[in-house]
Amino acid sequence: MKYKYIYTGLTRISDLSINGFEVEKLDKTKWETGDYVVCKIIAKGSDSFKIELPNGRMRGVMGGESLVGVLGERYATLEATGTWKAVEEDDILHVLTAGGLLGKLTSKSVYIHEMMTIKYLGHAFRNGKKSRMEDFVKPIQWKEFTVPVVLFVGTSMAAGKTTSARIITNIFKMAGLKVVGAKLTGAGRYKDILAIKDVGADAVFDFVDAGLPSSICKKEVYLEKVAHMKNLIGSIDADVAVIEIGASPLEPYHGDLAIEAIRKNIKCTILSASDPYAVYGLMKAFNIKPDVVTGISTNTIAGSELVEKLCNVTALNLIDSISTPKLKEILQNTLGFEL
Repeated sequence: MKYKYIYTGLTRISDLSINGFEVEKLDKTKWETGDYVVCKIIAKGSDSFKIELPNGRMRGVMGGESLVGVLGERYATLEATGTWKAVEEDDILHVLTAGGLLGKLTSKSVYIHEMMTIKYLGHAFRNGKKSRMEDFVKPIQWKEFTVPVVLFVGTSMAAGKTTSARIITNIFKMAGLKVVGAKLTGAGRYKDILAIKDVGADAVFDFVDAGLPSSICKKEVYLEKVAHMKNLIGSIDADVAVIEIGASPLEPYHGDLAIEAIRKNIKCTILSASDPYAVYGLMKAFNIKPDVVTGISTNTIAGSELVEKLCNVTALNLIDSISTPKLKEILQNTLGFEL
Protein backbone atom coordinates (compact mmCIF):
# COMPACT_ATOMS: atom_id res chain seq x y z
CA MET A 1 0.00 0.00 0.00
CA LYS A 2 1.21 3.49 -0.85
CA TYR A 3 1.24 5.76 2.22
CA LYS A 4 0.77 9.16 0.62
CA TYR A 5 -2.88 8.96 1.68
CA ILE A 6 -4.97 7.23 4.33
CA TYR A 7 -7.12 4.73 2.45
CA THR A 8 -10.42 4.42 4.29
CA GLY A 9 -12.54 1.30 4.63
CA LEU A 10 -14.75 2.20 1.68
CA THR A 11 -11.78 1.80 -0.66
CA ARG A 12 -11.59 -1.91 0.18
CA ILE A 13 -13.20 -3.04 -3.08
CA SER A 14 -10.80 -0.90 -5.15
CA ASP A 15 -7.14 -1.15 -6.16
CA LEU A 16 -6.47 2.56 -5.70
CA SER A 17 -3.79 1.98 -3.07
CA ILE A 18 -1.98 -0.50 -5.33
CA ASN A 19 -2.17 0.92 -8.83
CA GLY A 20 -2.37 4.62 -8.05
CA PHE A 21 -4.33 7.49 -9.57
CA GLU A 22 -4.21 11.17 -10.41
CA VAL A 23 -6.01 13.89 -8.43
CA GLU A 24 -8.16 16.31 -10.39
CA LYS A 25 -10.66 18.85 -9.08
CA LEU A 26 -14.17 18.69 -10.45
CA ASP A 27 -16.97 21.22 -10.34
CA LYS A 28 -19.61 20.17 -7.84
CA THR A 29 -22.14 19.76 -10.65
CA LYS A 30 -20.14 16.68 -11.70
CA TRP A 31 -20.02 15.09 -8.23
CA GLU A 32 -21.97 11.88 -7.60
CA THR A 33 -22.62 9.45 -4.78
CA GLY A 34 -19.95 6.76 -4.95
CA ASP A 35 -17.13 8.98 -6.26
CA TYR A 36 -13.68 8.39 -4.78
CA VAL A 37 -12.24 11.72 -3.60
CA VAL A 38 -9.09 12.93 -1.88
CA CYS A 39 -9.43 15.33 1.07
CA LYS A 40 -7.03 16.97 3.50
CA ILE A 41 -7.72 16.73 7.23
CA ILE A 42 -7.99 20.24 8.65
CA ALA A 43 -9.49 19.40 12.04
CA LYS A 44 -9.34 15.87 13.41
CA GLY A 45 -12.33 16.31 15.73
CA SER A 46 -12.33 14.27 18.91
CA ASP A 47 -9.05 12.71 20.03
CA SER A 48 -10.89 9.39 20.19
CA PHE A 49 -11.96 9.46 16.53
CA LYS A 50 -10.17 6.96 14.31
CA ILE A 51 -10.35 5.99 10.66
CA GLU A 52 -11.30 2.47 9.62
CA LEU A 53 -8.81 1.01 7.13
CA PRO A 54 -9.66 -1.40 4.27
CA ASN A 55 -8.77 -4.40 6.47
CA GLY A 56 -11.09 -3.19 9.25
CA ARG A 57 -8.33 -2.04 11.59
CA MET A 58 -8.73 1.39 13.20
CA ARG A 59 -6.07 4.08 12.74
CA GLY A 60 -5.49 7.36 14.52
CA VAL A 61 -4.90 10.51 12.48
CA MET A 62 -2.83 13.66 12.59
CA GLY A 63 -3.74 17.10 11.29
CA GLY A 64 -2.49 17.73 7.77
CA GLU A 65 -2.79 14.15 6.53
CA SER A 66 -4.92 13.39 3.49
CA LEU A 67 -7.38 10.57 3.02
CA VAL A 68 -9.23 8.80 0.23
CA GLY A 69 -12.93 8.35 0.89
CA VAL A 70 -16.26 8.27 -0.91
CA LEU A 71 -19.00 10.83 -1.43
CA GLY A 72 -22.22 9.67 0.15
CA GLU A 73 -25.10 10.30 2.52
CA ARG A 74 -25.85 9.39 6.12
CA TYR A 75 -29.11 9.76 8.03
CA ALA A 76 -28.52 8.22 11.45
CA THR A 77 -31.23 8.78 14.06
CA LEU A 78 -28.90 8.58 17.07
CA GLU A 79 -25.65 10.07 15.79
CA ALA A 80 -25.35 12.31 12.73
CA THR A 81 -26.76 13.23 9.35
CA GLY A 82 -24.97 14.61 6.33
CA THR A 83 -24.63 14.58 2.56
CA TRP A 84 -22.14 15.64 -0.10
CA LYS A 85 -25.02 17.54 -1.73
CA ALA A 86 -24.80 20.15 1.06
CA VAL A 87 -21.13 21.00 0.39
CA GLU A 88 -20.69 24.73 -0.24
CA GLU A 89 -18.18 26.78 -2.24
CA ASP A 90 -15.53 26.43 0.47
CA ASP A 91 -15.24 22.67 -0.35
CA ILE A 92 -15.46 21.76 3.35
CA LEU A 93 -16.77 18.28 4.20
CA HIS A 94 -16.86 15.98 7.22
CA VAL A 95 -16.03 12.33 7.76
CA LEU A 96 -19.56 11.06 8.40
CA THR A 97 -18.48 7.53 9.33
CA ALA A 98 -15.11 6.12 10.30
CA GLY A 99 -15.30 3.98 7.16
CA GLY A 100 -14.73 7.04 4.98
CA LEU A 101 -18.25 8.15 4.04
CA LEU A 102 -17.77 11.82 3.20
CA GLY A 103 -20.24 14.70 3.08
CA LYS A 104 -21.22 17.96 4.75
CA LEU A 105 -22.51 17.48 8.30
CA THR A 106 -26.13 18.67 8.56
CA SER A 107 -26.97 17.64 12.15
CA LYS A 108 -25.33 15.84 15.06
CA SER A 109 -26.29 14.46 18.45
CA VAL A 110 -24.78 16.34 21.38
CA TYR A 111 -23.78 12.97 22.82
CA ILE A 112 -21.23 12.04 20.14
CA HIS A 113 -17.73 13.35 19.44
CA GLU A 114 -16.91 16.23 17.13
CA MET A 115 -16.74 15.11 13.51
CA MET A 116 -13.51 15.27 11.54
CA THR A 117 -13.41 18.27 9.19
CA ILE A 118 -11.77 17.88 5.78
CA LYS A 119 -11.22 19.94 2.62
CA TYR A 120 -11.79 18.59 -0.87
CA LEU A 121 -8.60 18.37 -2.94
CA GLY A 122 -9.96 16.54 -5.94
CA HIS A 123 -11.33 13.32 -7.40
CA ALA A 124 -9.32 10.18 -8.00
CA PHE A 125 -8.79 9.96 -11.78
CA ARG A 126 -7.53 7.26 -14.11
CA ASN A 127 -7.17 7.56 -17.86
CA GLY A 128 -9.10 10.82 -17.89
CA LYS A 129 -12.07 9.35 -16.00
CA LYS A 130 -13.06 9.76 -12.36
CA SER A 131 -12.90 6.61 -10.23
CA ARG A 132 -16.13 5.40 -8.67
CA MET A 133 -17.01 2.48 -6.42
CA GLU A 134 -19.08 1.12 -9.29
CA ASP A 135 -15.88 0.67 -11.33
CA PHE A 136 -14.61 -1.99 -8.94
CA VAL A 137 -17.75 -4.11 -8.50
CA LYS A 138 -16.94 -7.64 -9.57
CA PRO A 139 -19.51 -9.23 -11.89
CA ILE A 140 -21.36 -12.20 -10.48
CA GLN A 141 -23.40 -14.85 -12.24
CA TRP A 142 -27.13 -14.86 -11.54
CA LYS A 143 -28.28 -17.67 -9.32
CA GLU A 144 -31.69 -18.43 -7.89
CA PHE A 145 -31.73 -17.36 -4.25
CA THR A 146 -32.65 -20.45 -2.24
CA VAL A 147 -30.60 -20.20 0.97
CA PRO A 148 -32.69 -20.04 4.18
CA VAL A 149 -32.32 -16.73 5.99
CA VAL A 150 -32.17 -15.69 9.61
CA LEU A 151 -33.06 -12.00 9.47
CA PHE A 152 -31.71 -9.50 12.00
CA VAL A 153 -33.64 -6.25 12.15
CA GLY A 154 -33.71 -3.44 14.69
CA THR A 155 -35.93 -0.66 15.90
CA SER A 156 -32.97 1.71 15.60
CA MET A 157 -29.20 1.76 15.16
CA ALA A 158 -27.12 0.38 18.06
CA ALA A 159 -29.99 -1.81 19.26
CA GLY A 160 -27.90 -5.01 19.35
CA LYS A 161 -28.37 -6.57 15.90
CA THR A 162 -24.72 -7.40 15.24
CA THR A 163 -24.22 -8.87 18.70
CA SER A 164 -27.24 -11.12 18.18
CA ALA A 165 -25.96 -12.15 14.73
CA ARG A 166 -22.58 -13.06 16.21
CA ILE A 167 -24.18 -15.25 18.87
CA ILE A 168 -26.37 -17.12 16.41
CA THR A 169 -23.59 -17.51 13.82
CA ASN A 170 -21.47 -19.11 16.54
CA ILE A 171 -24.29 -21.56 17.34
CA PHE A 172 -24.56 -22.54 13.68
CA LYS A 173 -20.81 -23.03 13.30
CA MET A 174 -20.65 -25.14 16.45
CA ALA A 175 -23.25 -27.37 14.79
CA GLY A 176 -21.05 -27.74 11.70
CA LEU A 177 -23.15 -25.63 9.33
CA LYS A 178 -21.85 -23.54 6.46
CA VAL A 179 -22.80 -19.91 7.12
CA VAL A 180 -22.76 -16.80 4.95
CA GLY A 181 -23.18 -13.39 6.58
CA ALA A 182 -24.46 -10.21 4.97
CA LYS A 183 -25.53 -6.66 5.76
CA LEU A 184 -27.93 -5.32 3.14
CA THR A 185 -28.47 -1.76 4.32
CA GLY A 186 -26.78 0.93 6.38
CA ALA A 187 -23.81 3.31 6.15
CA GLY A 188 -20.46 1.90 5.06
CA ARG A 189 -18.45 0.25 7.82
CA TYR A 190 -16.56 -3.02 7.67
CA LYS A 191 -16.76 -3.87 11.37
CA ASP A 192 -20.28 -5.34 11.39
CA ILE A 193 -19.72 -8.03 8.80
CA LEU A 194 -16.20 -8.64 10.10
CA ALA A 195 -17.77 -9.40 13.48
CA ILE A 196 -19.70 -12.21 11.79
CA LYS A 197 -16.55 -13.40 10.03
CA ASP A 198 -14.69 -13.43 13.35
CA VAL A 199 -17.04 -16.05 14.80
CA GLY A 200 -16.66 -18.38 11.83
CA ALA A 201 -18.85 -17.24 8.94
CA ASP A 202 -17.53 -18.85 5.76
CA ALA A 203 -18.02 -15.63 3.74
CA VAL A 204 -19.41 -12.13 4.37
CA PHE A 205 -20.81 -9.46 2.05
CA ASP A 206 -22.45 -6.06 2.22
CA PHE A 207 -23.67 -3.22 0.03
CA VAL A 208 -20.10 -1.94 -0.33
CA ASP A 209 -19.37 -5.06 -2.40
CA ALA A 210 -22.20 -3.92 -4.69
CA GLY A 211 -20.70 -0.43 -5.04
CA LEU A 212 -22.66 1.63 -2.50
CA PRO A 213 -21.07 3.78 0.24
CA SER A 214 -24.41 3.69 2.06
CA SER A 215 -27.77 2.31 0.98
CA ILE A 216 -29.28 5.79 0.68
CA CYS A 217 -29.82 6.01 -3.07
CA LYS A 218 -32.59 5.95 -5.65
CA LYS A 219 -35.02 3.06 -5.34
CA GLU A 220 -34.18 1.62 -8.75
CA VAL A 221 -30.47 1.73 -7.95
CA TYR A 222 -30.95 -0.10 -4.68
CA LEU A 223 -33.10 -2.81 -6.28
CA GLU A 224 -30.28 -3.48 -8.73
CA LYS A 225 -27.72 -3.59 -5.92
CA VAL A 226 -29.74 -5.88 -3.66
CA ALA A 227 -30.08 -8.31 -6.57
CA HIS A 228 -26.28 -8.28 -6.89
CA MET A 229 -25.92 -8.95 -3.16
CA LYS A 230 -28.34 -11.88 -3.36
CA ASN A 231 -26.21 -13.39 -6.12
CA LEU A 232 -23.09 -12.96 -3.98
CA ILE A 233 -24.78 -14.64 -1.01
CA GLY A 234 -26.13 -17.45 -3.19
CA SER A 235 -22.72 -18.12 -4.73
CA ILE A 236 -21.49 -19.57 -1.42
CA ASP A 237 -23.93 -22.52 -1.34
CA ALA A 238 -24.28 -22.08 2.40
CA ASP A 239 -26.65 -23.96 4.70
CA VAL A 240 -27.94 -20.69 6.15
CA ALA A 241 -27.56 -16.95 5.64
CA VAL A 242 -27.28 -14.59 8.59
CA ILE A 243 -28.53 -11.27 7.20
CA GLU A 244 -28.66 -7.91 8.94
CA ILE A 245 -30.73 -4.91 7.96
CA GLY A 246 -28.71 -1.91 9.18
CA ALA A 247 -30.44 0.89 11.09
CA SER A 248 -34.23 0.55 11.12
CA PRO A 249 -36.45 -0.35 8.15
CA LEU A 250 -38.26 2.93 8.76
CA GLU A 251 -35.15 4.99 7.98
CA PRO A 252 -34.21 6.03 4.40
CA TYR A 253 -31.73 3.19 3.88
CA HIS A 254 -34.22 1.01 1.96
CA GLY A 255 -34.57 -1.60 4.67
CA ASP A 256 -38.15 -2.17 3.50
CA LEU A 257 -36.93 -3.04 -0.01
CA ALA A 258 -34.26 -5.34 1.40
CA ILE A 259 -36.79 -7.25 3.47
CA GLU A 260 -39.11 -7.67 0.49
CA ALA A 261 -36.21 -8.89 -1.65
CA ILE A 262 -35.54 -11.83 0.68
CA ARG A 263 -38.93 -12.25 2.39
CA LYS A 264 -39.74 -15.67 0.90
CA ASN A 265 -36.43 -17.03 2.23
CA ILE A 266 -36.81 -15.69 5.78
CA LYS A 267 -37.24 -18.60 8.16
CA CYS A 268 -36.51 -16.83 11.44
CA THR A 269 -36.58 -13.16 12.44
CA ILE A 270 -34.59 -11.74 15.34
CA LEU A 271 -35.64 -8.22 16.33
CA SER A 272 -33.23 -6.14 18.42
CA ALA A 273 -35.16 -3.41 20.15
CA SER A 274 -34.15 -0.39 22.17
CA ASP A 275 -37.62 -0.05 23.70
CA PRO A 276 -40.61 -2.42 24.17
CA TYR A 277 -43.03 0.03 22.58
CA ALA A 278 -40.81 0.32 19.49
CA VAL A 279 -41.27 -3.43 18.97
CA TYR A 280 -44.99 -2.94 18.60
CA GLY A 281 -44.55 -0.08 16.14
CA LEU A 282 -42.13 -1.94 13.88
CA MET A 283 -44.31 -5.05 13.84
CA LYS A 284 -47.27 -2.99 12.67
CA ALA A 285 -45.30 -0.97 10.12
CA PHE A 286 -43.73 -3.93 8.32
CA ASN A 287 -46.14 -6.78 9.03
CA ILE A 288 -43.39 -8.70 10.79
CA LYS A 289 -43.86 -10.91 13.83
CA PRO A 290 -40.36 -11.70 15.13
CA ASP A 291 -39.55 -15.14 16.46
CA VAL A 292 -37.34 -13.53 19.12
CA VAL A 293 -37.06 -10.02 20.50
CA THR A 294 -33.70 -9.18 22.06
CA GLY A 295 -31.40 -6.19 22.49
CA ILE A 296 -31.56 -3.34 24.97
CA SER A 297 -35.27 -3.88 25.64
CA THR A 298 -34.51 -7.29 27.19
CA ASN A 299 -31.70 -6.19 29.52
CA THR A 300 -33.97 -6.65 32.51
CA ILE A 301 -36.88 -8.92 33.43
CA ALA A 302 -39.10 -5.85 33.43
CA GLY A 303 -38.26 -5.08 29.80
CA SER A 304 -38.68 -8.68 28.65
CA GLU A 305 -42.03 -9.09 30.39
CA LEU A 306 -43.33 -5.86 28.89
CA VAL A 307 -42.31 -6.96 25.38
CA GLU A 308 -44.08 -10.30 25.80
CA LYS A 309 -47.20 -8.72 27.31
CA LEU A 310 -47.45 -5.91 24.74
CA CYS A 311 -46.53 -7.85 21.60
CA ASN A 312 -47.13 -11.54 22.37
CA VAL A 313 -43.65 -12.55 21.22
CA THR A 314 -40.74 -14.33 22.90
CA ALA A 315 -38.22 -11.98 24.51
CA LEU A 316 -34.71 -13.27 25.27
CA ASN A 317 -31.54 -11.56 26.43
CA LEU A 318 -29.20 -13.43 24.07
CA ILE A 319 -26.00 -12.30 25.76
CA ASP A 320 -27.12 -14.17 28.88
CA SER A 321 -26.19 -17.84 28.34
CA ILE A 322 -29.26 -18.95 30.28
CA SER A 323 -31.28 -18.07 27.16
CA THR A 324 -29.24 -20.33 24.84
CA PRO A 325 -31.34 -23.54 25.19
CA LYS A 326 -34.55 -21.65 24.35
CA LEU A 327 -32.84 -19.86 21.46
CA LYS A 328 -31.59 -23.16 20.02
CA GLU A 329 -35.08 -24.60 20.30
CA ILE A 330 -36.53 -21.69 18.31
CA LEU A 331 -33.82 -21.92 15.65
CA GLN A 332 -34.34 -25.67 15.28
CA ASN A 333 -38.11 -25.27 14.94
CA THR A 334 -37.91 -22.50 12.34
CA LEU A 335 -34.98 -23.80 10.28
CA GLY A 336 -35.20 -27.54 10.73
CA PHE A 337 -31.54 -27.90 11.69
CA GLU A 338 -30.28 -30.10 14.50
CA LEU A 339 -28.30 -27.82 16.79
